[in-house]
Amino acid sequence: MRLFIAIQLDESVKNALIATQNEFRQRGFKGRYTDIINMHLTLAFIGEFNDLDVILDAMEQVRFEPFTLTLGGYIGNFGELFWAGVEKNPQLEKIVKQLRHLLAENQIPFDRKSFSPHITLLRNAKGNRGFSDIEVGKATMTVRGISLMRSDFGKHGVFYTEIGRIESNEP
Repeated sequence: MRLFIAIQLDESVKNALIATQNEFRQRGFKGRYTDIINMHLTLAFIGEFNDLDVILDAMEQVRFEPFTLTLGGYIGNFGELFWAGVEKNPQLEKIVKQLRHLLAENQIPFDRKSFSPHITLLRNAKGNRGFSDIEVGKATMTVRGISLMRSDFGKHGVFYTEIGRIESNEP
């Protein structure tokens, strides 16, 4: 199974991201736009791994209180992949560090690239108009849990399924 750990986004954040995607569309950008049901913030990409129990056990050791996640108002890109940034957040960074430590401690493979929080908007972007003036509308949500997600490929593209979730330690 192809797996990753993520924060699932609420409707207000997704709506701000859809509005940004619409701006790209109006400017003639073509590519594979992320469907609203697939929008998320990846904390750790695991890839192919089949032992769900060991991952869920590691996730259950992560300790955090609910925190606020805010879209950063800016767009970035990794080549032809366009994304929306989130505001710098020490609580988010602490959770990712803790989670990745637990994954490593439990011999769970994951992508060890440095954490660069972003939400993918458009893949394989093609267009000849600039985007440096496009901004993501401000949207904020309270994060109360993190999810273990499975990625599957179907005839209409990729789709994600939550297969486990841990909740914050409410104060």
